[in-house]
Amino acid sequence: MAHGIFMPGRFTIERNKRTRSKRIRWFFAPFSVRLDLMMRLRRTLIAGACLLWVLPAKADNLLIWRPVRVSEQSYKATMGFHLPSEWETSAGADLALASAGGGTIQADSEQATLWGKITKVRATPAGQAEQDASVSIDTLRGSGSLLLSRSRSFILSDSLDLQTSRFVSVGFDAVETRQASVTASQALKLIAPSTGTTFSAGGSVVDFGKDFSSSLGVSQNIFPNLNLSAGMTDPLSIDRSATVNVNYRVSW
Repeated sequence: MAHGIFMPGRFTIERNKRTRSKRIRWFFAPFSVRLDLMMRLRRTLIAGACLLWVLPAKADNLLIWRPVRVSEQSYKATMGFHLPSEWETSAGADLALASAGGGTIQADSEQATLWGKITKVRATPAGQAEQDASVSIDTLRGSGSLLLSRSRSFILSDSLDLQTSRFVSVGFDAVETRQASVTASQALKLIAPSTGTTFSAGGSVVDFGKDFSSSLGVSQNIFPNLNLSAGMTDPLSIDRSATVNVNYRVSW
């Protein structure tokens, strides 16, 4: 028996009436597999959009189902599962599409993203600590990301609270010139609850030292709905910049 590699394609049988012979012709289609997968995915997205009107919106303890009608002709749905435990685990997919005039699918509107996340939260009377890891993969555009984070908040003294956070992000994009990138960042906040004053500092490094940035900031609550903040980016660089913001919040 001869062994070989199966190649996708199609065949036809031709009959010769004069010689009464038959000949099988095989047509090789090198891109048929990718095209077939794209067509199946498009049909899946269309079927998912139709289900937005059939299934009720719900998010039970173990099931995640959140359909959203973004606009008149665009739809999005998040589906997956959630497992409550010491390390809370959730995973699923985000599907979206938009239609153009005449019922056709709008170009580049399809979305099919796979995601997953695990989180662990530990709370004590003196503070809280959280660790999580998340991953996201864009199956249509060939990009993805991995995020690892850790944060802590605790009482530093009778008049001060401290918050710290660390992030490591790994990204991949097959289209970009620099396909892979790694970003590490750290931030710190010193909070005085009695006066409403917050001091913050942060820094980030991209690709192990190729790019570095830092920031300093201060925020002060003047009234319950009025906040004054100031910040400076890259204070040790000649390209440093500063901002001052006044925020007023109204709720009704």
